[in-house]
Amino acid sequence: MIATLKAEDQSQLQLVEREAIDDEEDLFEAIDKLISQGINAGDVKKLQDAGIYTCNGLMMHTKKNLTGIKGLSEAKVDKICEAAEKIVNFGYITGSDALLRRQSVIRITTGSQALDELLGGGIETLAITEAFGEFRSGKTQLAHTLCVSTQLPTNMRGGNGKVAYIDTEGTFRPDRIVSIAERFGMDPGAVLDNIIYARAYTYEHQYNLLLGLAAKMSEEPFRLLIVDSVIALFRVDFTGRGELAERQQKLAQMLSRLTKIAEEFNVAVYMTNQVIADPGGGMFISDPKKPAGGHVLAHAATIRLMFRKGKGEQRVCKVFDAPNLPEAEAVFQITPGGIADAKD
Repeated sequence: MIATLKAEDQSQLQLVEREAIDDEEDLFEAIDKLISQGINAGDVKKLQDAGIYTCNGLMMHTKKNLTGIKGLSEAKVDKICEAAEKIVNFGYITGSDALLRRQSVIRITTGSQALDELLGGGIETLAITEAFGEFRSGKTQLAHTLCVSTQLPTNMRGGNGKVAYIDTEGTFRPDRIVSIAERFGMDPGAVLDNIIYARAYTYEHQYNLLLGLAAKMSEEPFRLLIVDSVIALFRVDFTGRGELAERQQKLAQMLSRLTKIAEEFNVAVYMTNQVIADPGGGMFISDPKKPAGGHVLAHAATIRLMFRKGKGEQRVCKVFDAPNLPEAEAVFQITPGGIADAKD
């Protein structure tokens, strides 16, 4: 369990200051820099109104999408893209440069040492981590713990940043944040102030909330985006096989947006997922289940974690799929202070 902080250390944790990430300013280039390349300030404002606040984010849009912005012609879009290419290098880089870029990855502690070791240090920035499992398997509890641990300084295996929480199931509980903050020795009021929360009711609302995040993340140091859960509203708003193709297409667009946010602002994206019965799971599996969302969701997630119940308050996390982690399991426990190591 992480040691309680000394009183003098608390001042640096209470509010995450902008100065703390001055050394990371080069992670993204503000869209305002296009003005120095001869782009009209009015056109830059149109891009911002469409939710594009960085040159990196601009390069993640197709020209077809950009011409759909009111007031931007094809000629203007071509000129804007040329200017952005001069500011941001989106071409080839060497493997050595890619390794250097990976050094900007921050791993945020989960509160459990065993779970951190399983994940290679914690929940990664620049990646989407998906946790799926039945109800009461600990997915939302991990989300609440990460809301607090993300605000710890990096020397305490935190992210030294703010948190955005999109809730589609109505399971966010601020009182849980208070008790978890007390466990980490942090001021609950300041911790809650560093979390921005939104309740989504339709898949369109969910997507629009993601579009609005770019403005906030370009101005303040965010380190974590939580979507709990990613699939719930799509399962409600689209019914039957006739709408399945459209559902998967809309889901793919939203997941693409999550990937771009993770890479544009160096944030960790943690999303929870539901499970569905798998009749073809095999006769040797007593209760076959698989994650909802199909292949679209499977390919979008960088790291997939399968959660299941253990004995009592214990839970088991298994690495289901990851590009750099071995397939292994870790046991953790749900406590009043959030996720912690399991006690024998």
